[in-house]
Amino acid sequence: MLFLLLLGLVPSLSVQAEEVLRVLAWPGYADQDLVEAFEQRHRVRVQLSIVDSDDALWQRMGAGQGRDFDVFAVNTAELQRYIDEGIAAPVDFGRLPGTRKQLPVFRNPAAIPGLSRAGLVYGVPYTYAHMGLIYNRKLVQEAPDSIAALWDPRYQGQVLAFDGSSHNFSLAAMRLGLHPFRLRDRDWKPLVLQLVALRRNVLAFYSQPEEVVELFRTNPVALVFANYGGQQVRALRQAGADIGYVIPREGALAWLDCWVISSKTRRRELAEAWIDYMLEPQVSRRLSSHHGLANTLQGEWPGTEGGRIVWLEPVEDSERRGKLWERVISGDRPERLP
Repeated sequence: MLFLLLLGLVPSLSVQAEEVLRVLAWPGYADQDLVEAFEQRHRVRVQLSIVDSDDALWQRMGAGQGRDFDVFAVNTAELQRYIDEGIAAPVDFGRLPGTRKQLPVFRNPAAIPGLSRAGLVYGVPYTYAHMGLIYNRKLVQEAPDSIAALWDPRYQGQVLAFDGSSHNFSLAAMRLGLHPFRLRDRDWKPLVLQLVALRRNVLAFYSQPEEVVELFRTNPVALVFANYGGQQVRALRQAGADIGYVIPREGALAWLDCWVISSKTRRRELAEAWIDYMLEPQVSRRLSSHHGLANTLQGEWPGTEGGRIVWLEPVEDSERRGKLWERVISGDRPERLP
């Protein structure tokens, strides 16, 4: 009898043995109903975590060297350091039949810089966007044509910028006519001063798209650096904001995000099933219909827009950018910064 009572207090073996897929993604990449459908199909539980910057993604993946997640989403430029640290595992397109539905350019990894190394492919393209400028037609009479508008004193306290170290250094470099991904020793000081000036001009640094919508509702926002591109444009227009979107003359940074399998996963087949599921038409097209993001199944590869689309590349020193950005955003005085 005692044995039977104790047995009743112990969860069933089926519950104990429930398989869990740990996914690290960005806002809008995996809606809850889609996650639930995957769980039901594969009889597993998905533990979905959301990140809001490349720095946060690296902290989550890098600190545990990839052990805490099975599959994650990262852009092709950032992917390089995950390959360097042995965190990203090679993928086999032959085991992912969903890739056959993608546009031709995405079925040719060699055509996309950053996806391959030494003959191995490390990422499966999922979504992409360029990061132009959003402007409030009620506060900005003429559409801005330069990145410099973010620093314009006319809009002091009315600018929203993204809280990310790498993008902000690249943005400041583009304003000064420097290479956005290959900073030299003599470039750091003027760029830090540029970012301090930006900090003093902005209302806030945001992380997630919905923050911008809320700030628009409660503040006179004139300009936004659109880190999430079309996703933010769609969200703001749905909220009733009268906005425009432009690619500045210096160009717009652009990212291509991929699904990547952690080299430490013990659920390789399940991770592959997740990626393949994300490429099913009803799932992948949700990126566009619900979130304003591009998907890899339909539409046209945006190319370079006459040289004005600047696809992200690996930067010269991610760690240095991160540490300096932390000091800039914390309010460190310019004379104390290197």
